Formats: sequence, C-alpha cells, structure tokens
Amino acid sequence: MRAEPCHGETDHMKSPTVLRCLIVDDNREFLQTATDVLRRGGIDVVGCVQDPEQAIHHATALKPDVVLVDIDLGGDDGFRLAEQLHQPGEQRTFHVILISTHSRQELAELIARSPAAGFIPKAALSATAVRAVLAEVADEPET
Repeated sequence: MRAEPCHGETDHMKSPTVLRCLIVDDNREFLQTATDVLRRGGIDVVGCVQDPEQAIHHATALKPDVVLVDIDLGGDDGFRLAEQLHQPGEQRTFHVILISTHSRQELAELIARSPAAGFIPKAALSATAVRAVLAEVADEPET
C-alpha cells in the first residue's frame, strides 16, 4: 500500500530541519491545492491519503512531523482518526493538526477534547499556520 502521490511530488527536501507533512483529506482537489501551498512555504508533503486506514499506515511508514487531518472525511470522522493516531504509549513522533471548512467556533468543544495539537481552517492553511500551531505546542509546559 503506497500513499497517493501528491501533485508535483519531489524528493529534493531531505533536510532534517524541513517539516515533513502527511495530508489526510477525501477531496482530491484540496489535496493538490494544500500540497502546492505547503510546498511553496517550505514544508515537504511526503504523502496524501484519502481514508483513515491509509492514514494510520502511512503515518507510521512515512514518519512525518505533522499529519493534517480533515475533520469531515466523507463517511469517516477526523476526530476519531486523530484519537487513533494519538494512542498513549505509542512512540509517535508527529503532531496531528485538524483542518476543516468549518470555523473554529463551530467545532470549539470537539477540538478542545481532541488530542490534536491544534486546528487550522482550510481557508487559512499555510506553512506559516502549520508552524504557528507547532510552535504553540512546543511552548506548552509538559504535564
């Protein structure tokens, strides 16, 4: 099983300082747009998948730094996928960021209860927004 190639997939960004990203969304057109936007901002999009089963497999296999998960995955639930990706005791090296066409206000309670590092509205998705969420997580005191 291989992650669907992302539009314009390249292997030129191998630096350990470059963020590696996996995108999970059931909308093929959005996957291409998001890939282009993130790559222009210096993020290496290592894979694009359209369903939770592929996401779990490829999150382990591709070792991204961040996994962007659409909250509405057609018939599947992005919140449930975020929980599956964030199993306690697992040696995960990535953060999950939820994305959606819905606003943060509409989903505030569900986002707060999720194990995700944060939320970015799809209309505001950028490399800068991803880095800002990860910076917030890095600044949080460990409990």
